Amino acid sequence: MKKGTYLLVYALPISVVASFSLEGIYTYLPIFLFYLLLPLVELVFKPDYQNSSEIQSRNSASYFDWVLYMAVPVQLTVLFYFFYIVSTQSFAPFEYVGLTLSMGLMCGVFGINIAHELGHRNSWYEQLMAEILLLTSLEMHFIPYHNNGHHHNVATPQDPATARKGEPVFLFWFRSQVGSYFKAWSLENKRLRKLDKRVFSFKHKVLFYTLIQLSFITGIFFMYGGLVAVLFVAASAFGIMLLETVNYIEHYGLLRNKNEHGRYERVQHHHSWNSDHKLGRAMLFELSRHSDHHYKASKKYQTLLSLPESPQMPTGYPGMMLFSLVPPLWFWVMNKRLESISVL
Repeated sequence: MKKGTYLLVYALPISVVASFSLEGIYTYLPIFLFYLLLPLVELVFKPDYQNSSEIQSRNSASYFDWVLYMAVPVQLTVLFYFFYIVSTQSFAPFEYVGLTLSMGLMCGVFGINIAHELGHRNSWYEQLMAEILLLTSLEMHFIPYHNNGHHHNVATPQDPATARKGEPVFLFWFRSQVGSYFKAWSLENKRLRKLDKRVFSFKHKVLFYTLIQLSFITGIFFMYGGLVAVLFVAASAFGIMLLETVNYIEHYGLLRNKNEHGRYERVQHHHSWNSDHKLGRAMLFELSRHSDHHYKASKKYQTLLSLPESPQMPTGYPGMMLFSLVPPLWFWVMNKRLESISVL
């Protein structure tokens, strides 16, 4: 993947801002581009399984970090422009929905996905940027559970973010989101007790994050009005739905075995579904090379590998997300793939 390819994701904020200036069906422009045109393109082009031969130099190159860092001011700018537009102009109900879904796409791709990558970094400023991005999507509990719960429990019944075989995506949205939130609370309780700290305090990350998010919504209400606050919550909910749909397709039906001591085997490359379609890889910062990310979560996105033991999806992430919305068809195709993996 060439360095400049990762800049393709910035076509999203351009299309979102453009949709804010349009009317009627055109307020849905980003949705059409990323969930109609992009999946069709990925059906035509074959996946690219090639790995970079310059892993070491790519790992240390600051360019790849700055592509992520730029997302923070872009996300904030687009979000506050959204507040301005919907608070100063009148739209038809159909147009409000289009504008909200467009902003929600930003919440999912920029707010949560890029925060996911930054949230795995160790520096305080990258962690802070991840928190800011997650605040703009009302998903701040994501990092405490994702890093310390999901990566530990993935592909087991203990992980609410791992979809079970035969589970429809519509039920999974709620089970994963609610389950992850309460699991994050539990993990924070345990962390504070180990440090001999009070559980109900501002040192409790999930409690603190929840209060910050409620304060943010309240601030929007007083600054821009009730309609804007409701539309922001709706946009965030759409972004969260996109996150949970991605969670659904990433680990659907995959389970780790237990060893003779009753402990789950280490996470391997065959415990996550992969997609090597190039456009989806670029737009989501290699999230679709998910097997290697779970094998070693500290790896930066530009160094993730495609390995032959990683099970492959039929198409890219955007197309698979749409595919999952038709459960009978999804089960028919993906359950067969699960059976072929178990045979191997």
